[in-house]
Amino acid sequence: MNYSSELKKFLTSQYIYSGVRIALAVVIPSIILAQLGLLKEFFLFPLGTSFVGLTDQPGPFIRRRNTLLISVVTFFLIALIASLVKDFPVAVYLEIIIFGFFFSMIGVYGLRLAVFGSIALVVLSIFIDGHLTGNDIFKSSFIFFLGCLWFFVVFMIVTRLQPYKLASQVVGENYLELADYLRIKAKYYSKNPDYEALLNQLISQQIKIKNHQEDTREIVFKTRQIVNESTTQSRILMLMFLNSIDLYDKLLTSENDYKRMNLVFGDSALLQKIYYFLLLMADEITNLGISLQSGAEFRQITNFDEELKNIYDEFFDYRAKKFSPDTLEDFMMMRQILMRITEITDEVKTIFKVNSQDQKLAKSLSTGLDYSKFLPKEEKLNRKVFLSNFSLDSSHFRHAVRVTVALLLGYIVSRFSILGIGHSYWILITIIAILKPAYATTKHRNLLRLYGTAAGAVIAYILLYFIQEPTALLVILLLSMILCFSLLKSSYSWAVLFMTIYIFLSFNFLNPGNVNLIFKDRLIDTIIGGVITFLVAYFVLPVWEHTQNLDLMKKSSKSNLDYFCLVMDHFLKKDLNDEDFRLKRKSAIINLANLSDNFQRMISDPKNQQRKLETVHQFVTTTHLITAYTASLSQYAKSGHEFPEIDFQNWKIKISAELLRTSSLLCQQDLDEQIRSESHIKPEDQVFDLLEKRKAELENQVISDERKFGISHLTEIKNIKELLELIYDVAKDQRKIIEEYLIHQSTTAKQ
Repeated sequence: MNYSSELKKFLTSQYIYSGVRIALAVVIPSIILAQLGLLKEFFLFPLGTSFVGLTDQPGPFIRRRNTLLISVVTFFLIALIASLVKDFPVAVYLEIIIFGFFFSMIGVYGLRLAVFGSIALVVLSIFIDGHLTGNDIFKSSFIFFLGCLWFFVVFMIVTRLQPYKLASQVVGENYLELADYLRIKAKYYSKNPDYEALLNQLISQQIKIKNHQEDTREIVFKTRQIVNESTTQSRILMLMFLNSIDLYDKLLTSENDYKRMNLVFGDSALLQKIYYFLLLMADEITNLGISLQSGAEFRQITNFDEELKNIYDEFFDYRAKKFSPDTLEDFMMMRQILMRITEITDEVKTIFKVNSQDQKLAKSLSTGLDYSKFLPKEEKLNRKVFLSNFSLDSSHFRHAVRVTVALLLGYIVSRFSILGIGHSYWILITIIAILKPAYATTKHRNLLRLYGTAAGAVIAYILLYFIQEPTALLVILLLSMILCFSLLKSSYSWAVLFMTIYIFLSFNFLNPGNVNLIFKDRLIDTIIGGVITFLVAYFVLPVWEHTQNLDLMKKSSKSNLDYFCLVMDHFLKKDLNDEDFRLKRKSAIINLANLSDNFQRMISDPKNQQRKLETVHQFVTTTHLITAYTASLSQYAKSGHEFPEIDFQNWKIKISAELLRTSSLLCQQDLDEQIRSESHIKPEDQVFDLLEKRKAELENQVISDERKFGISHLTEIKNIKELLELIYDVAKDQRKIIEEYLIHQSTTAKQ
C-alpha cells in the first residue's frame, strides 16, 4: 500500500473538507464564547451547529440548502416540544412513538431525508429529559436555534465562495475508485493469481464504483452551474465525469481468459511487464483523482507510450521464439489483450488531456444527452409515496417499527434508577446510530460502535489523566472532532473512537473532574443500547436479505438481456443512438452492483437465513461475467468495422433465447417451445475455416518478423466469436443455476 497516496486521498477528500467545515463552525464560536465566559450558558449553540452540520449530505446545492433550512426549523421545534413535555410521562412516550415512527419513515424519500430523520431523533434523545434546557426552556431553545442557523450561514458562505468544490471532489473520488479497480485487474497478470478471490474483489469494487457514480450523477447533472453554464471549468468537470464512466466501461471490457493466458504465457516476462504497467497507470489515475479533489495541478510522471513500446517489444521477441501454426491462436489472444490495454491507455491519455484545461476540447462538449435520464431514482415528496409504504411489505415501514420499539425499550431501561444511569440519552443515541434497515449493517455497526467507544473512552481517560494544559486539550478536541466528522462515512469505528474522545473532552471543559462518571456511563449506555438494538433487529419484523434475492435477480437478468440485444443491434446496423446505449449499460451495471451488494450483506445474516447462499453466489458471478463479456463485445460493435464472417442474427436469437429463458424462470412465466428451440440453433460462422486456412498458410511460409501494433481482421472475428460463445455458455450455466434455485424455493415453500 502506498501510504503517502492514501494520506493525500483522505486529506483532499470531501469527507475531511466537510469534517473541517463542521468542526470549525462548532469550535470557533465555542472559543469566542469561552473567552467571554459564556460557554456554559450558551453550550446549546455549538451543539445545534453540529447537528445541522451532520445533515449536510453531498448533492445539488438546492437540495442541500433546503434540507438545512428544514433541519434548522425542525430541530428547534423538536427541542422545544421535548423540553416542554419532559415532566409528563404519557406525553414523552407519545412523542417517542410519533417522532420515532415519522422520522424513520421519511427514509422512503431517499438517503438525504433518512439522514435528516436520524439526526432529528438524536435531537429528541438529547432533549428528552430536559437536562440541557434548565429552567428557562424558551431561552435555551432559542440559543439552540441560533446554533442551528449558524451552520446554515456558514454553508451559504462557503458554497458561494467555492461553487465547484464538491463536484470536483466527487469526480476525483470516481477516479480514485477506478484506480483501485485497475489495481485488482492488474493482479490477474501477476504470478499465480487467485482467480476466485480477485473476482470477489472486483465485484466488491464494482459496488463502490456504482455508489460513487450514482452520487456524482446527482451532483453533476443537477448542479446548475455545471449543466447550464458554459465556463471552461464547468464543461471540463462534466467531461471528466463522462470520461470516467467510459473508462470504467473500458476496464470492464478488458475481461479475458486469464487461466489460459497464465498457462501459456505465465513463464514469460511479458505478463510481469503488463502487471507493472497497469500498476503505474493506476498510480497516475490516483494522482489525477487527488489533484481533482485538492484543486492542485496534475502532472503526469509515466510516459505511457514508452512503457507500451517496451511491452510490445517483449511480445514480439517472445513471438519470434515461440510462434508457429500451433500457437497461432495463443498469440492472437495475447495481441487482443495488448490492444485492450492500448485502448485503456488511449482513454486515460484523453482524460489527462481534458484535465489539462484544453479550451478547445472543453468548448466542443456537446453530448446531446438528456442528463435527467441518468439520475438515480428518487421518490417525489408527496403524501401518496409516504402512505403507500404503510404496509408490512415495505422495508421502510418495518424499519420504522423497529426504531420506534427500540427507542421505547431504551427509554424505559434508562428510567430504571437501579442502574444508576447518568446520561440516559446515550442509550437512545446508540440505538439510532446502530439500527439500520439491513440486519447485516446493524450487526456490523453494533460491533464497530462497541469497539470504537471502548477504545475512545480509554484513550480519553488517559489524556485527561496525564494532560492538564487547556490549550493542548482544546487542540486534541478540535482534531478529534474533525476526524470524527470526516470518518463517519468511510470508517465508522474510527469515527466513534474520535467521537468518544471529543465528547469526553467537551464534558471535561464544561464540568472538570467528572471523567470517572462519564467513563462509566458511556460504556454502560453503549452496551445497553447495543443489546437492545441487536434484540430488536433480530426479533422485530426483520428484513432478511434472501427475501430480496429474487427481485434483484429479475432486474439484473432483464437488464443484461436488454444490454446484450442493444449491442447485437449495433452489429446488425439498426438505427441506434448513444444515449440508449449509455442507459442500457448503466442499468446493467447498477443492477449487477445492487445484486452483489445484496449478496455481501446476506453473508452477515444469521446462518439459518442464508438461503441457498452458494447458488446466489453463482448467480452473481455469472451475471458479472455476462455483463463484462457483453461490454467487451460492445467495443467491436461500436468500432464501425464490418464482420460479415459472423452470423450475428442467429447469435442474437440463440443467446437472447437463453437469457430470456432465465428471465422467464425468475418471473415464473411459461415459454413456448419455439424459444427453447431457438437457444439450440447453430450460427453459420466462417471463423473456423478462415483460421484453418491461415494455419495452412503458415505451414508453407516463413514467419514474418514484422512488428505491427495493429490487430488483424482474423483476430477480431475470432475474439468476437469467442465472446459470443462465452456469453452463451455462461447464460446457459446461469439458467441451470436458476432452475436449481427455484426447485429449492418450491421445496422450502411446501415444507
